[in-house]
Amino acid sequence: QVQLVESGGGSVQAGDSLRLSCVASGQFFSSYSMAWFRQAPGKEREGVAAINWSGGGLEYADSVKGRFTIFRDVAKATVYLQMNGLKFEDTAIYYCAAHLPRPLADGAVPLTPLTVEYDYWGQGTQVTVSS
Repeated sequence: QVQLVESGGGSVQAGDSLRLSCVASGQFFSSYSMAWFRQAPGKEREGVAAINWSGGGLEYADSVKGRFTIFRDVAKATVYLQMNGLKFEDTAIYYCAAHLPRPLADGAVPLTPLTVEYDYWGQGTQVTVSS
């Protein structure tokens, strides 16, 4: 089992920045892909950003490219989401997620795409942006 705990959410004005953190614990391995998802009221869950824990592969939703950055601190088993230039439409509950992808034939561990159902989820942290 993997436990994920998010923090860093809050209420900000449009144009402000926030940094979300997600600490992983339990049976957590360096091969995991980590991602941030979000869900706004009345909307479906949306993949925001993903990172390959060991290789640094990245994926971003088009809606956040150039504004959000996902990165991780392996020693701290923590993944971050730096959110700059926040917009009203970024308001949502943000969830951290983890997935252990199947290795490729050559042994490489790919990045799990945001379109795949991730295995483990945090409890979520609220981000509210006022226009």
